Amino acid sequence: MIRKTVLAVIAAGLLAVAAPNPASAGPGQAPSVLSIRDRAALTYRITAARLDTLLPRLMRETGFDMWIVSCNEDNLDPLFETMVPYENWNPITQILVFFDRGPAKGVERLNISRTDTQGLFQNAWDATAFDKKKGEGQWEALGRVVRERDPKRIGLNEGEVQWLAGGLTVVLKKRIVDAVGPKYASRLQSAEPLATLWAETLVDDEVELMERTAALSRSIIADMFSSKVVTVGLTTVDDLRWYYWQRAADLGLKVSFSPFVSRRGRSPKDAEKWGKDDKVIRPGDLLHCDVGIKYMRWNSDHQEMAYVLRPGETDAPESFRKLLAECNRLQDVYCGEFRTGLTGNQILGNILGKAGELGIPGPRVYSHSMGLFLHEPGPLIGLPWEQVNNAGRGDVKLVPMSTFTAEMSVTGPVAEWGVDFRVPLEMDILFDGGKAVILAGRQTSFHLIR
Repeated sequence: MIRKTVLAVIAAGLLAVAAPNPASAGPGQAPSVLSIRDRAALTYRITAARLDTLLPRLMRETGFDMWIVSCNEDNLDPLFETMVPYENWNPITQILVFFDRGPAKGVERLNISRTDTQGLFQNAWDATAFDKKKGEGQWEALGRVVRERDPKRIGLNEGEVQWLAGGLTVVLKKRIVDAVGPKYASRLQSAEPLATLWAETLVDDEVELMERTAALSRSIIADMFSSKVVTVGLTTVDDLRWYYWQRAADLGLKVSFSPFVSRRGRSPKDAEKWGKDDKVIRPGDLLHCDVGIKYMRWNSDHQEMAYVLRPGETDAPESFRKLLAECNRLQDVYCGEFRTGLTGNQILGNILGKAGELGIPGPRVYSHSMGLFLHEPGPLIGLPWEQVNNAGRGDVKLVPMSTFTAEMSVTGPVAEWGVDFRVPLEMDILFDGGKAVILAGRQTSFHLIR
């Protein structure tokens, strides 16, 4: 289970007041976020905890006694950015070296660059002496560090399946090979298994922040799909897209991807009346969003739906409500099929098999892991165009303390329109090793716009 460790930080004043629960909060209740200074302090504490407690275990599980992470100032390795302080300036060439000295001594963390890592790493190169032509060069320092430690298996970020594990450039690889010499170059291997686990596995405080990130995003969605923002007959779906993006920016946040807001459906009669290019939001419209934010280093990703009430209506038509309930049933099936060690392809097959047994109409699952990255690094559970086998990413195994966005849809008949209709939903979850836990709630009824 999640241990609410961040609550102690709130009491200490490092976190702002928690965002309201969007499942119960109404429009207009603005979430609060940390100041930049407090974000940096909390991120530093979490990064230190990850390096202290998580990294040694993962290096031993994957059999690497050394890991070299190298990148350049304006082309940072995505994993490098998860290992240094939030506000870091990373000038010129970066080289981080991890060396496992065994359980008794722990993992040595070395910095061979001009970067100030604020104590997270020990400096192993004197750049000042080099500048005065009285010391060794940066790559010479790397060669010395490697030779002194005599590692047996050296990992480099050269991933083939997970793109987050492939941040090493061709030129930097050549320089590493030259620096360590033929003996140790023969011991270089892809660190993809280690990189995947490092990015996939979260510590308790990160899960708490993932939940806060999801709550922030759902609060913006609740405002966006309300009369506070929408003037029926005037507001367009493009207006809502820009509203979400601007609201995130006003809170000092980034979006985790370009927001999507669209009209999901309109009755055939209204479609003929207003034309196919009409983007104005009108009574009887079904609206859909696919949006997410990035809060510090943690991402959210949600899909929710809204219905624009016609005069005299108090809820969406029954057929749509039934389909939404079926998608909620599919979400329940999804959460029930998570087991440590299963691949994404196995989980996908189990979900669809169970959904078929339960008679869920037109189930489709295209879920991905998410946390420090939007679409990586854990098992891929289906793609919209592939519902059986996704070679590579679908073969990645599920591990505890990983987070996902549960993205799926159902398709069934809508009597009111005389057509089949697809209802997609997306929510964020944690797999804690025992079960899948929904983060910050899920949509169980349509947002209603009057």
